[in-house]
Amino acid sequence: MSPEFNHQRRRFFGVAAMTVAAAEFGMTAIAKAQSFAVSLPAAKAGEHTSFEALKQVKAGVLDIGYAEAGPKGGPVVLLVHGWPYDIYSYVDVAPILADAGFRVIIPYLRGYGTTRFLAEETPRNGQQAALAADMIAFMDALGVEKAILGGYDWGARTVNIMAALWPERCEAMVSVSGYLIGNREVNKKPLPPKAELSWWYQFYFATERGRLGYAANTRDFAKLIWQTASPTWKFDDETFDRSADAFDNPDHIEITIHNYRWRLGLVDGEAKYDAYEKQLAMGPAITIPTITLEGDANGAPHPQPSAYRGKFSGKYEHRTLTGGIGHNLPQEAPQAFAQAILDVAKF
Repeated sequence: MSPEFNHQRRRFFGVAAMTVAAAEFGMTAIAKAQSFAVSLPAAKAGEHTSFEALKQVKAGVLDIGYAEAGPKGGPVVLLVHGWPYDIYSYVDVAPILADAGFRVIIPYLRGYGTTRFLAEETPRNGQQAALAADMIAFMDALGVEKAILGGYDWGARTVNIMAALWPERCEAMVSVSGYLIGNREVNKKPLPPKAELSWWYQFYFATERGRLGYAANTRDFAKLIWQTASPTWKFDDETFDRSADAFDNPDHIEITIHNYRWRLGLVDGEAKYDAYEKQLAMGPAITIPTITLEGDANGAPHPQPSAYRGKFSGKYEHRTLTGGIGHNLPQEAPQAFAQAILDVAKF
């Protein structure tokens, strides 16, 4: 779910961000963010309930399942989902963008839906760089040179990493909750009890009891996260069940547990990603045009917009959505998310 951020960690990243930005780009290159509230009734949320037939493509170590909408020749928008959610977070966003002429591509991450590993011996690795490398391989497999990126939760972190490490492949970006690239050394530092409380599920997943508990109660666990992360979102059972089917993937439990244990430094990643992780640990600035979004009812731990503003050195805006919008912002406020994609495409 939400990344390893809190007020203490964000203060660390905020200082580091300004230092990196000043050294590498100069303070004058940092675009001043606009911060304004958008009041949006969720009139179109839930209007659509399905995609056209899902597709599959072999990409890197995976056979990736994905949904697609819009004209083949349109500018590409790549939308990446989070945990514990799936591609249906974008089921109402995709038609808006497709009608505007974009080719919208929404892949299942490793461990979700119809995405499968090509080889049994491949490590079921959930580290942050692996997920981003998957998306670059996915773009390569589809012959997509550049894309506008959008994401929230794990998906926001993934598109942030893509923008930081492969900016030449990224046209622009919409990122919910801002800059989410993690630093394992920072995550090892203990926090005040109230801050630690928000991360209860990470500590749970660090234990064998937690792994077994998540495996035995995956859907109930995910529903609890949905409810606490979006406390005012009145999703129905049909909406939840559509996404929960994605958790039946044979690698879902292993990917989830490895992701959170890796963040806390309890397990290793793969050596082939070491160089990427070394770069990411430095908190690289993001140079592509970006709009960051936040909901006013996000119940998951998340940074304040002022903490990550200096991480974006290109043209930049921040938008806070009012009206009870929670963590799964694209599904709760599809019009606002789609509008951000349309707007950042014009930057």
